[in-house]
Amino acid sequence: METKVLDLKGKETGTISLPESLFGVKANPTFLHEVITAFLANQRSGTADVKTRAEVSGTGKKPWKQKGTGRARQGSLRAVQFRHGGVAWGPTPHSYRQDLPAAKRRTALAMALSTKLAEGNVVVVENLKFKEPKTKAFAEVLTALAAGRKPLVLDNFADENATLACRNVEGLTHMQTQDINAYEVLNSSKVIFTKDAVDTLTKTFAKEAK
Repeated sequence: METKVLDLKGKETGTISLPESLFGVKANPTFLHEVITAFLANQRSGTADVKTRAEVSGTGKKPWKQKGTGRARQGSLRAVQFRHGGVAWGPTPHSYRQDLPAAKRRTALAMALSTKLAEGNVVVVENLKFKEPKTKAFAEVLTALAAGRKPLVLDNFADENATLACRNVEGLTHMQTQDINAYEVLNSSKVIFTKDAVDTLTKTFAKEAK
């Protein structure tokens, strides 16, 4: 499989061969949904917490006598029906983690990249090198590449000026190549690789698949 290689102005400078194991895989929507759901669940911190009636501060004294007042019987002002009382059935810290085998992650990534390539939303550039760390210059490159509103850029962080320049670009996700995952790929408008990033990803994928 081959695709065009562009310069920073969006002009073709050559072609590059893409491995079919990464960019020529038929997508399975059900499989992708399963993997991405697990991925998003694993991002949750699970720290939401409320205090039960046993944990809130307050007296343990019975608020009024059991009978003769005409009011409903009560045993504690810390009960859930009172202001400043505890919360019934509220969230408590727990893990949302789902096991996601490495083989599944790799397969889902290949499906996601293949889908993006089939849509014409994978771009390979010679490099991303800038003389100065200027956000405007980086934004102009994204415009030339028709990157859309949520581009994903993978360049191995090879150029410090590029790394600094892209920080303030709205909607842009800039990742190390080895951190790429199916969710970020599918959630992007366009995936932009440097040639070195393609090479790195190909070698990493082949090594992990062994």
